[in-house]
Amino acid sequence: MFSLRSKWVGALLSLLMAGTVLADSYRIIPMNQKRLATYYVQASMHGSGDVEFMVDTGAGYTTINEYTLALLIEAGNATPVGELTGVLADGSELRLPLYRIKRLVLGEDCVLNDVDAAVFPQETRMLLGLSALEKAAPFVFSTNPPRLSLSNCGALAG
Repeated sequence: MFSLRSKWVGALLSLLMAGTVLADSYRIIPMNQKRLATYYVQASMHGSGDVEFMVDTGAGYTTINEYTLALLIEAGNATPVGELTGVLADGSELRLPLYRIKRLVLGEDCVLNDVDAAVFPQETRMLLGLSALEKAAPFVFSTNPPRLSLSNCGALAG
């Protein structure tokens, strides 16, 4: 009985230690809560400078607006990759251009390369969807404290 219990305790300690090592490898991105249940992260993209994305784990794609796209294209930070049909919250459909953002930096130093983003008209709110979040997976979305913990960030060039 004692050896079985010590094996169980040993296994539990191993799991806890592995979890600690894993948790230490996450890059923490603070989120700002606005209104009841919307969370935003600060980001930057070459061409557009500092921007804000609403985190939306239910969105398949990250979205940017036409104004930001124009700045990214001028800076050489976005290239067209096709079109998609977006389904909006009200169920309506909209054909959207799809661009690949060469480099997106979340927070101060979480670099994501080649993020596909759907382009919405005018200066609509931008969303950080799964096309970006999956590049940094596994990730943890926490509301208390409000933060994203991302495990696969690239590094800023020094």
